[in-house]
Amino acid sequence: MKNRNTNRILSASALTSTLVVTTLALLVSTSPAQAAGPTPTPGVFPINSAPYGKTYGEWSAKWWQWDLSLPATAHPLFDTADCSAGQSGPVWFLGGKSCSFPAPPEGCNANLAVRSCAVPAGKALFFPIVNTEDSVIEENHGFGCGPTNPTEADLRSCAAFIINGVTDLLCEIDGRSVHNLDSFRVQSPLFQFTLASHDNLLAAVGETGTPDGATSLSVSDGVYVMLTPLPAGPHTLHFHGRFTCAFCGDFSLDITYHLTVR
Repeated sequence: MKNRNTNRILSASALTSTLVVTTLALLVSTSPAQAAGPTPTPGVFPINSAPYGKTYGEWSAKWWQWDLSLPATAHPLFDTADCSAGQSGPVWFLGGKSCSFPAPPEGCNANLAVRSCAVPAGKALFFPIVNTEDSVIEENHGFGCGPTNPTEADLRSCAAFIINGVTDLLCEIDGRSVHNLDSFRVQSPLFQFTLASHDNLLAAVGETGTPDGATSLSVSDGVYVMLTPLPAGPHTLHFHGRFTCAFCGDFSLDITYHLTVR
């Protein structure tokens, strides 16, 4: 299990996990103006919208597939690659901080990251403030909170257990706060991921025995935000979160991106 913002194994950084969330009613929409519900924060796709044809829950599965497909030695969230690594399509993925285990000689702080990132014009940005996932391969290798050979319900329950303890959520774009972040919690559909063919992320964060190139079913849970494409020029994205649970302890993260849209 990883908490990715936690972020993975407890990963936001190094934490992995899963959760159970109330099913949200979804409204198909491709722009914030089309979605119903509370007054949205300008520049943020509402949680009940479906930007670019996918719901927030479906985008969260895509986020994990991107995250888990990259080797830890060439991964933006390990700060071993540029933020453009593995990106494609109309939506780019950002995230928290991941640390290898054992930590490198220079150390690694999974709670804090300040990054610079160049983004092509016209790209939406999707990122978790806090998130986690649980997968069959992790449970079968003893890195989850459920049984071996877990059912989908087992995976959802384990993921929810982690995220239920989330507090202190904050997200700011150019100093403007995103409202009602608690309502941005979603759970993914059941999805399949494939680990990198070398230096896979699960093994890198200490989940030893998970083989390179392996595939697994998984479920994620977390609080995510999708920004509409930013205008050209410099921007600052800042997000923060904390969670506490018996399995994962007390974890917080504080992430800042200095973005340049070109």
